[in-house]
Formats: sequence, structure tokens, C-alpha cells
Amino acid sequence: MGRVTAFWENTAQTPLQIVEDPFFIERGITLYFKRDDLIHPYVSGNKWRKLKYNLFEAEKKGFTTLLTFGGAYSNHIAATAAAGQATGFDTIGIIRGDELRADANPTLRFASQCGMKLLFVSREEYRDKEKLAQLVGEGCYIIPEGGSNALAVQGVAEVVAEIQSQLNRPVDYLCTALGTGGTAAGLLSASEAKVLVFPSLKIKGEEAKQMILQHLSVLEIKAEIMTDYHFGGYGKVKDELWKFIEQFETQINIPLEQVYTGKMMFGIYDLVKKGFFKQGDILVALHTGGLQGKTK
Repeated sequence: MGRVTAFWENTAQTPLQIVEDPFFIERGITLYFKRDDLIHPYVSGNKWRKLKYNLFEAEKKGFTTLLTFGGAYSNHIAATAAAGQATGFDTIGIIRGDELRADANPTLRFASQCGMKLLFVSREEYRDKEKLAQLVGEGCYIIPEGGSNALAVQGVAEVVAEIQSQLNRPVDYLCTALGTGGTAAGLLSASEAKVLVFPSLKIKGEEAKQMILQHLSVLEIKAEIMTDYHFGGYGKVKDELWKFIEQFETQINIPLEQVYTGKMMFGIYDLVKKGFFKQGDILVALHTGGLQGKTK
């Protein structure tokens, strides 16, 4: 058994946990959280699922080094570094921001400690990732920013069957945050439920749909894009969001982070208040992990 196979086969199925909040019970709505934040201590949530088949492919083709891209607080950078260390790959991360250092924050420090070689480039240079890959990535297996590609979609799609086997009843809505579109694409590729997408970026709904469509071989998707919950843009946070996260964690005892899951859950609660869902609806929210990037 190869190291990649052993790594993924030793990971248990994550819990499907009901959110026991009178807020939902009083309205006749059931919300479950698919706890992919518990999937692995360091390769967390959707990053675990996105990397799975990419690492199988890298091993199959005989690559020894993984190269990928990310910002200073990238969950994907941290997860790739940890997965590479666990499965015997060397790793290289091209990081947006030439003013940074390997010890600039806990995310980059962790990646460096896992053995990832960090290359810092200007924000202008970072825009041309294809050129950077050609300059740096000879002989490397290249994984896109955020880990989103066709193999990532295949990995994320597996969560749908897990949810169905755990719940054993129809789901009305699957909910996910959006960063690069791969996770939403995975859910849409495998589920008959309605998919609600909560972008963490300040973008329009059509732009978000195009981000998702680039990972699917279809022309249209049946997803509803909720663009009102970005709190100013990617990585931006307001006191209202922090207050919600603290209250949710205290009452429900499920950790959230401020970039993805916190914004998604805020959005779900707000939609319930506005009457978006009907009595009897069953919702499943995907916890995409990333708690290493929590800043408060």
C-alpha cells in the first residue's frame, strides 16, 4: 500500500451533527452540520477532499514534488504542506505578497515547519500563475490555487453520498461557502438537493456561477448564490460577524472561522429570519474546516 492510499484510508467518516437551536426548532426547520472540520487535524475539511485524488494522481505519475499557490492565510497552503509531509512529497508554495516571510503568521509558519518551500512574489506577478508555474514548477505536480480542479470536484462529490447514508432521508438544501468554486461544483455534481452558495468574496452572483461552472462540464447550474454575506470581501470581518461567531460557538459548541463557515452560518440564520425556507425543510451545511486560519 502506497503512502497516499494509507493516508486517506486511515481517515474516518466525519459526523453529521444536528444544530440544536430553538431558533430552528420553533420554525420547523432542521439544520445539520457535516463536520468536515474533524476529518484530519491538519488537512482539514474541503481541502482534504480536494487534495485526495490530486495526490493519487501525483503518485501514479511518479511526481515527488507538489507545487501550489495561495495567500498569506491560505488554508490550502497549510493543508498541502501537511498532506505532502504525511505522504512523502516535497512541497513548494508560491505565496502572494513579496513583503512576507515564512514566519509572518501561524499559517505560513506551519507550512514552513511541514517542510514546504515558500516563494514570495509580488501581487502583480502572482496574477500570472501559469508563467510562475513554468518558471518554478518544472518536474512538479501543479495544484491550482485553492486546490480546485476536476480531481478536487471528484473528491468533494463523495461527501454527498456520505451525507445521504448518514441521514437516510431527503435533503432540501446543501449549503457551502465559496472561495474558488471547487467545493460548490463537487456538491452540484453529485446532489439532487438545492445548493445554496455563500461567497466569501465581494462578487456578483453571475461571477460566482462562472467560478463554479469552470469546474463542471455543464452550461447551467441549479445553485442559488447568496451574495449579501461577504462582510466587505475576502478575509474582511466586521464586529457583527465576530459577535455572531462567539454566540454560535457558546450556544452550539461548534467552532467557526471568520473567512468561510462563519459567513455561511450567519447567512443561513439571516435567511431563516427572512422566511427563505419553509416549515419542514432539512438543511445540511458543510463545515469546510480552515480553523487554523481563525484570528480571534
